[in-house]
Amino acid sequence: MFNFFKNDKADRPADVKGIRYELLQFIKQELQKAEGGEGGNIRGLNLYINAPAADKSLYEAAVHTEEPGVFKDEVQRIADDYAVNLPQNWQLEVIIDEELPAEAIRAKNVDAAFFIKTASNFIKQSASAYIRVLGGETEQKEYHIQSGKDKINIGRDKKAQADDGFFRNNHIAFPSDAADEANKYVSRQHAHIEWSDEAGKFYIYADEGGIPPRNKIKIRSEKSKDVIKLSSTHIGHQLQEGDQIILGQSAVLEFSYQPAGHE
Repeated sequence: MFNFFKNDKADRPADVKGIRYELLQFIKQELQKAEGGEGGNIRGLNLYINAPAADKSLYEAAVHTEEPGVFKDEVQRIADDYAVNLPQNWQLEVIIDEELPAEAIRAKNVDAAFFIKTASNFIKQSASAYIRVLGGETEQKEYHIQSGKDKINIGRDKKAQADDGFFRNNHIAFPSDAADEANKYVSRQHAHIEWSDEAGKFYIYADEGGIPPRNKIKIRSEKSKDVIKLSSTHIGHQLQEGDQIILGQSAVLEFSYQPAGHE
């Protein structure tokens, strides 16, 4: 791996404790530039790590990859100490081994870069993902989706008439005349997926037919035993690798950033 952070200083930290200290000092310096009320404009913090393979495990331990909330709490304490009033719902994202955006600030003593996301200052990213059909019957077994402004509508029948009389095109459609029983419990306007430039992620939202008391939407994550239920058309769920989306009773979609069969 090419090391973006190469420098000749002999005092670079060589253990987990030293790396964590340097990372937090680096973040502190950047947060100090947003002292006081300016911190309220912050939507999130991105920490990029691109260390040599031999040091990767040290950096992962330094940022508590197994318990990401621990490192976020340490950053919160720094913000509190320096009167940076971060909003209640701010997010910390640690990105390892990805190409560094030009907008990110690079650290001097550690293999890291930092970016503060605000409403007017965020890194525009692009991505593609795959939606696999695990339950129910659709035209395709797998759909390739891409970041952009267009919504990916999900529902029963390709061209469906909504309650207001207007027609909508479903990009991932479950035909009414399919033999699979699961299709009957998918609403005409059940859900949609859209890309967030600000978050750099795909989100799924319930539409009118996908919220109680109608046919519902549940998400089961690989990282949690809890089942998430969408109950509002205004609040979406950020899709993660391996998320399973349950529509109605037994129609199931799986979200992935890798095509089927990829190892």
